[in-house]
Formats: sequence, structure tokens, C-alpha cells
Amino acid sequence: MATISLRKGNTRLPPEVNRVLYVRNLPFNITSEEMYDIFGKYGAIRQIRIGTNKDTRGTAFVVYEDIYDAKTAVDHLSGFNVANRYLIVLYYQQAKMSKKFDQKKKEEELTKLQEKYGVTAKDLK
Repeated sequence: MATISLRKGNTRLPPEVNRVLYVRNLPFNITSEEMYDIFGKYGAIRQIRIGTNKDTRGTAFVVYEDIYDAKTAVDHLSGFNVANRYLIVLYYQQAKMSKKFDQKKKEEELTKLQEKYGVTAKDLK
């Protein structure tokens, strides 16, 4: 019932707190049902997306209906042990995610240009 005390106290939440959580270090074979069991204890869940391809395995997004439920889940599940793996539960931040994506995109473009013009890493040094 920690969420009730948060709401009644009219507590101001930090700016990074939102309803979408980014979960890392998940076991690769975790199911949606197990995710709902773990995260559903802290409030109503709108959606869970589990990474399935090579780059996103072991990660998931969990979207709560209420921001206070998401905060409670982060407080309780960060470091939670699931199948001998300790979960890393963070608030999703669009700016940080897009920076990672932009970095990968830039590296791919650089590699293509190096191939196109026949430049290797040795030539650059």
C-alpha cells in the first residue's frame, strides 16, 4: 500500500519518472505470463513487450496504467533475482534510447563509406 501513501502525501515525483519501464538482464526464456506475474504485483499493466531478436533479447518494456505503480515497481524490482539474474529496472527515456540508435546508425554509415572508398582503420591512423 505504498502507492496510497505516495498519492495522499501529494509527493512531487522526479522528472525522469514515467509509466514506461525499461527492464534489462532478463533470462532469455522468460515468458509474458511470468513477466505479468512479477510486475503485476505492483499495479495494473497496460502492456509488456519482450525483446525477441538478437539485439533485444534479455530486455523488455513494461507500461503501467498509473505512474505511481511504475515508481513502486522500480523501487521494489531493481536488483530482483529472476532465474539467477538480477533485474535492472529503469524508467524509459526516449532521448537516451534515440542517442544509442543514432550512434549505431552513424557507425554503420561510416563503415559503408570506408568500404566504398577503400579506407581501413589502419589508413586512418
